[in-house]
Amino acid sequence: MAGNLKIISGKYRGLSFTGDDIIGTRPTMNRVKESLFAMIQDKIKDSVCLDLFAGSGNLGLEALSNGAKKCYFVDHNKIAIDTIQKNILKLHVNEEYEIVKSDYEEALLNFKKKNLKFDIIFLDPPYQFYLINNCLDKINSYNLLADTGVIICELETEIINNKDFTVLKERTYGSKKVIILRK
Repeated sequence: MAGNLKIISGKYRGLSFTGDDIIGTRPTMNRVKESLFAMIQDKIKDSVCLDLFAGSGNLGLEALSNGAKKCYFVDHNKIAIDTIQKNILKLHVNEEYEIVKSDYEEALLNFKKKNLKFDIIFLDPPYQFYLINNCLDKINSYNLLADTGVIICELETEIINNKDFTVLKERTYGSKKVIILRK
């Protein structure tokens, strides 16, 4: 099944890329990705995105395809980092991007030190580690989300208990949930 990932909309629509076989990752299914991007379509153009726990780069690549100005791809897995680089070359991505090999905590701290702010943050960590609330705490305390920015969380059983963000939209797809948060 390797190579079964596709860009579903935008300028790279229909192009396939690899990474659905990276151990420890779980790519967002196309129907979920299509719905998710429909919900944030008005926020993508000229945005600066962060694809934390990027895996194959699936969500960040989709954002670039739909008009994002720049995407930061973060993953600590060398295979994932190599896969993102290969996918960027395969898709002939000409938008700005930065690939960061780092764990999420170190990456978020470095973004704070650089005074970066993101319009869209994709949070799709491994479900079994329940990392979303910790990420949200750091994003808030480091002031990494732009005033009109959104955070897209993909989760299964984790409960979001952060009071600094409000739920803008929530959708359920089988056992998975997509929750879009804002300040």
